[in-house]
Amino acid sequence: MFFSEAGARPRTWEASPSEHKKWVEVFKACDEDNKGYLSREDFKVAVVTLFGYKPSKIEADSVMSSVNPKTSGILLEEFLSIIRKKKEVQLYRNEIRHIFTAFDRHYRGYLTLEDFKKAFRQVAPKLSERTILDVFRDSKLLA
Repeated sequence: MFFSEAGARPRTWEASPSEHKKWVEVFKACDEDNKGYLSREDFKVAVVTLFGYKPSKIEADSVMSSVNPKTSGILLEEFLSIIRKKKEVQLYRNEIRHIFTAFDRHYRGYLTLEDFKKAFRQVAPKLSERTILDVFRDSKLLA
């Protein structure tokens, strides 16, 4: 699993050599003029290429605001770090979705209190009914 032993925080994920190579190739392909960095538009194209969606204005603004002001764009090392973090988040969300789907036995897109209780009985049978109810209320998964 992607989660650490504690369960609350995902482990750090590292790209395989082939995935890392692909990211470098995408960076180079999107750096059309061989500037050594990606402009805002170059970055958007790279994200579309790697993740299949165009980043929002807010996401692009956030990335560009973190760029070193001495450079005109995102350097390769910064790009690799950004993409690694995006991939970690993508894997984390996929695992959460997978876990949720495993407990959503009726494919409703939400968990009832009974679904939640059954799930907790499977993964943490010693938790009290009160604790499970508190977690359910806090999770805002009410149907």
